[in-house]
Amino acid sequence: MKKRNFIATSLLSALMAAGFCSAALAANPVLKIGFVGVTSGPAASWGISNQRSMETSADLINEAGGVKIGGTTYDVKIVAFDDQKDPKRAIAGMEKMAQEGIHYVVGPNVDDGAAAVRPVAEQKGIMYFPYAFPKSLYTKPASNAVLGMVANYQSGPAIYKYLMKEKAVKKVAFVAANESDPLSQRDSGAVAAKAAGLQVVSANVTYQVDTTDFTPVLLPVIKTAPDLLVLSGVSPAQAPQLIRSAREMGYKGLISTETAQDANVLKEGAGKLADGFISVGGASTPQLASDKMREFVTRYKKKFGEYNDESNTKVYALAYILETLKANPKGMTNVKEFQKTMDSFQAPNPYMVGDAKLKYVGMTSFGQKRQVSVPLVVNVYKDGKFETLFVAQVD
Repeated sequence: MKKRNFIATSLLSALMAAGFCSAALAANPVLKIGFVGVTSGPAASWGISNQRSMETSADLINEAGGVKIGGTTYDVKIVAFDDQKDPKRAIAGMEKMAQEGIHYVVGPNVDDGAAAVRPVAEQKGIMYFPYAFPKSLYTKPASNAVLGMVANYQSGPAIYKYLMKEKAVKKVAFVAANESDPLSQRDSGAVAAKAAGLQVVSANVTYQVDTTDFTPVLLPVIKTAPDLLVLSGVSPAQAPQLIRSAREMGYKGLISTETAQDANVLKEGAGKLADGFISVGGASTPQLASDKMREFVTRYKKKFGEYNDESNTKVYALAYILETLKANPKGMTNVKEFQKTMDSFQAPNPYMVGDAKLKYVGMTSFGQKRQVSVPLVVNVYKDGKFETLFVAQVD
């Protein structure tokens, strides 16, 4: 009896082991895609929306069986690194990606970080998709960076022209944090405003990033009586503080920014005082969203308990990477092949209704295709959420 039990147990163990081996053999190989960006501090929501978008998309892809590239089906794994908005940490993050054999990275989220990682990316053969605006990253001889969103020098003129026509805006003032990103956005915004025919009444007032009392900062600006107050490059954490201060000081004009914002942060920090605040939104509206986009939003909310409208834009980078690799599998290990494919690449846009396409743009701004094509959606905040103000396109 004991012998029969031993044989039966051994047979069961062998069958189980064989089953486990078969399962292991059946598992898809893993394709690692990196993320290097800010997920802590005042600008955290910019990077958090990146990482969460990538992880949500990866879950949906893997549950559907993976992504097929060149005859092989892969599971997608997101490898994330918080650079804490520090260029040195961004470099360390990109070096970590290189050590893991990762050739495609989303981020960083700010100008300094995106510029700092360029040498590593070019030396190690990494294509990266930053959310940063310096044109030097996307114009020759640079070749490894792809702008993942609409830049302020593209969205700014569209916003100014809209407000001039619809709200009779004539005078504009700019306020920026004393950091390279906001200052750069302020300078290019002022140039664009003048080119559009606006009178720039103030463009030299700055504040330190640790400022908590914005009254002395805004007082000289508000005295110039602008129709539009632009918060250049403002972080999601400081936008409600600036808005609240301006409104409590009696400013009645329009307030805008060319950076994406977080509706929940605005609601908590400024409440009704933020109503009417204009910002660049995610690349989707209820009218544009496909079933796949709605599925993404539902899954995102289920996974993280909330949703950031900016993820309507951040969802695109991973899709562009995977679809371009599907078009030319040689890019899996050679980013030069990826780059060659970009000029003629087109694929159906899974997140928009109709016949919208994924394609690379940027010829007008950069002289080469180093930008993903996403709709320019401009939002206005009202009653705790964003509403679409208008939609445009960038070449």
